[in-house]
Amino acid sequence: MPDSDSSTTSSNASTPKANVKVEAWTLDVGDAGKTVDEFAEEVMHRVETAWAGGADIVLLPEYLWAALEPLLPPDTDMDDIAKVVWVDLMPRLRQRLCRKGKHAVVGTAPWSDPTNRHLYNRAIIFTDGRVLHQDKLFLTPWEHEFRAGKELYVFEMQGLRVAVVICLDIEVPEISSRLRGLNIDLLLVPSATETIYGSERVTRCASARAIELGCAVVVCPLVGKCDSSMVNINLGKIALYLPAQKSFEAYDRTEDTRVVRQGWHVLRADVPAAVIQETHRRRQETNPSQLSVNLSPDEIKIDPSAREAPRKIVRRERM
Repeated sequence: MPDSDSSTTSSNASTPKANVKVEAWTLDVGDAGKTVDEFAEEVMHRVETAWAGGADIVLLPEYLWAALEPLLPPDTDMDDIAKVVWVDLMPRLRQRLCRKGKHAVVGTAPWSDPTNRHLYNRAIIFTDGRVLHQDKLFLTPWEHEFRAGKELYVFEMQGLRVAVVICLDIEVPEISSRLRGLNIDLLLVPSATETIYGSERVTRCASARAIELGCAVVVCPLVGKCDSSMVNINLGKIALYLPAQKSFEAYDRTEDTRVVRQGWHVLRADVPAAVIQETHRRRQETNPSQLSVNLSPDEIKIDPSAREAPRKIVRRERM
């Protein structure tokens, strides 16, 4: 996860805070600049302004950097975008956004593995003066140019144990089951969805993950329209979900916007870090995040009548 000049996660542990300020910004792909330099400057300015306003962690959407496509020559492909981001822009991003005590997930970008030229959908993570990454683990049918990532990283931001779970990955409960028992405090979910149904899947599953893991979950979608093979139409909700536990009685456990289709929108949230971490330790209340399931496939019994039910339902629907 760390790049070659990064130090280990443990040596850069952040001082815990009672409340951690998270700021999630949409990015309108049709209104982010007319040149690559303008686009990059807009992104960096948003992050720096959020930090200056008191945000500890800034979250930007999935496929943010794929929106560079209309600003590049007509024959541009994902490999070309990867070069622009990781070779041309990364030195400037490092200079501006690698800061001690500050944290940002600056969306995702195509990344080309130099050993085999495989493409990955990679989140760019700046945290406490380091550059980290997270690859998307599960891919949609139209992400055929990309390879699925193979590792999920857990790291520390501002005293919180954090994972970045990209869009479709939040819809996969097996990922949540792997994280169970690790005392995850915060999931950051950059997303890019083009339909209401995709947006609903992400947000409804994000809410479920907050309950299953006893953590906060923040969702940040891409919005707007542009002439792009990957992100031509985008919409979604910015959202924060907290666990449904008595410890959070005084908090709004669901904060979200309306469905956003264009423009720059922000959700500013205080994540109650101390309450989340205390809830991990409490045993006096029903809490799914503290349960474990060890059922093997042989221990799941399917009644023979269940196999017939789908065919009967189909016949009724044809009547």
